[in-house]
This record gives sequence, structure tokens and C-alpha cells, in this order.
Amino acid sequence: MNTVVLEVRSLAETLANAAQVMNTGQTEHEAHIGFATPELLWQVLTAKRWQLLQAMCGAGPLSIRAAAHRVGRDVKAVHGDMMALLNAGLVERTADGRVEFPFETVKVEFKLHALPVSGVVQPSQPMRLAVGGQC
Repeated sequence: MNTVVLEVRSLAETLANAAQVMNTGQTEHEAHIGFATPELLWQVLTAKRWQLLQAMCGAGPLSIRAAAHRVGRDVKAVHGDMMALLNAGLVERTADGRVEFPFETVKVEFKLHALPVSGVVQPSQPMRLAVGGQC
């Protein structure tokens, strides 16, 4: 299966992973496209662009007009979204000018970490809260 992993990771993590692959000679089974922050990921992957990627999964090269037809949208609007996807490296342009999302499966991975709150002690165990004087 031809899979791409869209992930949030730092440049240092990306470079370390690339170095490991080069040093060991082991290839990964999945392609990886990294975003520096979750905000950047969501800025690029809007709902309409996600819909475009879904329509293009496994479809091979398409004209922008054909992609617009698949999602039932205006060609001009799809063209703008396609340019954003091309600039982000998610979609490729073929030699004949069509566009392609060369993957059959997409996996999105990122972690959400709790931020410490100033002056508040974070419990190490789940807390039980009493409601109405009873536990």
C-alpha cells in the first residue's frame, strides 16, 4: 500500500530521521511529509483541501478541471487550493501539466501535550472531585 504520513515534527527530528535512514540503508515503508506546527498543518489542510486529497487518492494524474469536477467545486477555487497543496509538497505536477496525489492512503499524526499552568500543581494521579458533598 502506498501511504503518506502527514506529521507535526521539528526540523531536527526530520533531519535525524533522514540521517538514520541514510546510515542504516533501511528504507521506510511510508513517505513522510512534516509540518513544523499543528497550526501550519491545519492552515494547509483545510476541509476543502482535505476533500481534494480524498478525491485524488489513487486516481493518478488529473487536470485541475477534473479534480474540481470530482469534488463538485468551481475550477478557479480548486486551482487556488491546488496551488497551496503543490507549494506544501502534498501534490505533484506531472510533465504534461496535470496534478497528482501519488498515494492511496493518508495517515495524519501529531501529539498534543498539556501545557503547565503557572502556579498550579499538576496532579500525578487522577483526581476525584466531590459533587454535592459526596464522593
